[in-house]
Amino acid sequence: MVRIMADTASLFDVKSGRELGISVVPLNVTIAGKTYRELEEISSQEFLEVIRQGHIPTSSQPSPGDIMAVFETASESQPVLYLPLADGLSGAYSTACGVRETMPNKKHITIINSKTLCGPLCALVKKAQKLAVAGCTVEEIIRLLRENIESSKSFLIPQDFGYLRRGGRLSPSAAHVGGLLRLVPIMTQNEEGTRLEKAGICRNFNKAVEKAIEGFKRSGVDERYVITISHADTYEQGSHAYTMISNAFHGAALELVDLTPAFITQGGPKCVAIQAVLRN
Repeated sequence: MVRIMADTASLFDVKSGRELGISVVPLNVTIAGKTYRELEEISSQEFLEVIRQGHIPTSSQPSPGDIMAVFETASESQPVLYLPLADGLSGAYSTACGVRETMPNKKHITIINSKTLCGPLCALVKKAQKLAVAGCTVEEIIRLLRENIESSKSFLIPQDFGYLRRGGRLSPSAAHVGGLLRLVPIMTQNEEGTRLEKAGICRNFNKAVEKAIEGFKRSGVDERYVITISHADTYEQGSHAYTMISNAFHGAALELVDLTPAFITQGGPKCVAIQAVLRN
């Protein structure tokens, strides 16, 4: 049977992945001078508490050693199919490809660019595992995932202009003005899935959610999709976005989940991610 492999960008931790038969490698976060394997050595709530103390975090891809440990299990009878977060948003994909080239069993290791992260990546990993359990080959799984991968659409509503400035997604002057006026930016993943781009600056959180809804509708999102609302310590706003989206997309599957430390690092505390992907 094909062994499905993912990283914590899929919202799976090592334990929950193991329970489903999925091999999960953690992304890493560094804060207050210490580096942690997210969701294994530090939880989202613990991570947020350190941020509240005034520390600025950074994040990094899974370690080559963790990747290699799973790749070493690949064989003709149990090939490995790895779905890391989108190439371009992280070095995880390119690092995994580099590690694969060093492996003597590399012909039994396949890495696919998911072009996404978080909620949609979770859905892709779940579907891949379901297909693997059903006896599909690596080639069949990839073919059946293609439409889902291309359907993914993501919006991010950050609420800390400082994180956008440090990440280079807003100029210092734009971040300063936006913060003073209490505006709400909204970012979207580009068509290639390689980076986040500014989709607009909104007057308030509701307007930002409405902009995400409009973007989904233009992309054909409907009841065939699963829509994930992920939040960083802002359950009230996440729940409000959940209600707005539920009213806009009757019949779609909706999920409200916590963001992981690596993505809190990217979007900042209080950020909300709204994402959609075909579920079948």
